[in-house]
Amino acid sequence: MQIGRFITVEGGEGVGKTTNLAFIENWLRSRGHDVVRTREPGGTPLAESIREMLLSPRTEPMADLTELLLVFAARAQHIDQVIRPALEAGKWVLCDRFTDATFAYQGGGRQMDMQAITALEQLVQQSLRPDLTLLLDVPVETGMARASARSAPDRFESEQLAFFEAVREQYLCRARQEPDRFSIIDASPALEAVQDQIETALKAFEDGL
Repeated sequence: MQIGRFITVEGGEGVGKTTNLAFIENWLRSRGHDVVRTREPGGTPLAESIREMLLSPRTEPMADLTELLLVFAARAQHIDQVIRPALEAGKWVLCDRFTDATFAYQGGGRQMDMQAITALEQLVQQSLRPDLTLLLDVPVETGMARASARSAPDRFESEQLAFFEAVREQYLCRARQEPDRFSIIDASPALEAVQDQIETALKAFEDGL
């Protein structure tokens, strides 16, 4: 029986995750892997409803703790209904963001207690962690310019520049702490150059199995 693998793609606003996720999915399928592509927050009908609550601008301010608990509530459902069953069936799960995003956005951006996030991570995920994380990285100004040209800002995209600088720094901090899991991709150059880096990282991961 095939062993499932869990690959996550992380990064701040405007790094090109959507385009590159499609590239990664196609590359993995071309190598004969059975791929389940999903996203966070979301991935199931219930978790997508929570995503809508998290992203939609609203007049009532959302408490930071409410936000954090909603993120992990969606994640618990996602893991139970999609991620674990796929991995147990030997499939490769490709996820647009996962818990590194929580450490980056709620821990870095919101300045929430990292120990509280770690405790929730352990409660919700138990031993589940990504096998490979591709971190798409660009300077914040570049990413925000790309994001603003794409669509109207959601609740997170409406934050100030300092928020996104803290998010980026936390992402890079986590990558430094776990170099065996993370591959940092410079998402600044032309798409072909970015995808060359991604392909190199995927080949190295596959070769190491």
